[in-house]
Amino acid sequence: MTEPEWQDMLLFNLSATPVTEVRRIKCKKYSVYVNHWDALLQDIEQMRPSSVFVLTDQQTAKFCLHRFLEKISIPVHVITIAEGEIHKQLDTCQQIWSFLMKKGADRKSLMINLGGGVVGDMGGFCAATFMRGISFIQMPTTLLSQVDASVGGKLGIDFLGFKNMVGVVQAPHAVYIMTEFLSSLPEREMRSGYAEMLKHGLIADATVWHRLSRQMPADAAAWGREVVASVEIKKKITDEDPQERGIRKILNFGHTIGHALESRWLISPQPLLHGEAVAIGLITEAFVSYRLGGLTEDELFEIRERILSIYGHHPRYVGGSDEIIELIRSDKKNINGQTRMVLLSGIGQAIYNQVADDQLVREALMFYREKL
Repeated sequence: MTEPEWQDMLLFNLSATPVTEVRRIKCKKYSVYVNHWDALLQDIEQMRPSSVFVLTDQQTAKFCLHRFLEKISIPVHVITIAEGEIHKQLDTCQQIWSFLMKKGADRKSLMINLGGGVVGDMGGFCAATFMRGISFIQMPTTLLSQVDASVGGKLGIDFLGFKNMVGVVQAPHAVYIMTEFLSSLPEREMRSGYAEMLKHGLIADATVWHRLSRQMPADAAAWGREVVASVEIKKKITDEDPQERGIRKILNFGHTIGHALESRWLISPQPLLHGEAVAIGLITEAFVSYRLGGLTEDELFEIRERILSIYGHHPRYVGGSDEIIELIRSDKKNINGQTRMVLLSGIGQAIYNQVADDQLVREALMFYREKL
């Protein structure tokens, strides 16, 4: 397969018509509401915050903020930050904290994070640390943030070029997912979020993997159902282990190598989106799983071929294995200098805290690059 541009590859049939199904998914410390504007308004009214702040980035302000303001007819202060992972840094947090102080925010204020994963991670982190913590609501607008970043309470920023190196785990007051926002997303952003959905199937539900890897949802209603299914998987895992001391670690499958690739290309002219890096991570860490974790050869090649059919083959992103390995050595999951990975023991089953040496990582990168 040739190496096409990411944005030219797939056509998503996602209707702009909102999905009308309303769902509530109860987590241990909060609830996730799907397509429930009335509940959001009632929630805010019952909280009776002293002031409401809405954090957006430039894209969200352009495509989603007006819809939010139409539905939530209360006074708000809007904070708009620059978009992109490259701005998920301490200096952006300082801008947010400064805005809160200038506008008189206090400990009864409410922060609503309206945007993708960067907005949710950083906005939640700023709320959790401002005045030692104010309430915040996650309102994810991208597929990636709806099925992954907004659920589980992980908050943080990048530091010294490393992903999510500084942060906290803090439950939001609630999460509100409005799938109508997906209709505003570019195809490339949809595919980025899809990688996390595929990952959920690989680690926890073989039926989900087989369904999603064979055929993408055909319309808005189908996307809504799959978003709910993916959130249910992550909710079950994070409820069992909110602080990531055990089973929650399996959510990091594909992310040891994936995060290294994302960091490696972050400041390049053609950076990888998170899900694009994770897609490569799923293939390469499936190879490590074949060597160490019990994944069969047939399962390995099934994973590679199905992911390549969705994302294409981009071998140049895995060049320079020494640099990638150096980034992997700073991964938060490592213990005593050993690279610890999540591996598959089979499709739908994962194991964590598995040691992988540098040579095996090089072979995994070659397996992707050369399509051996």
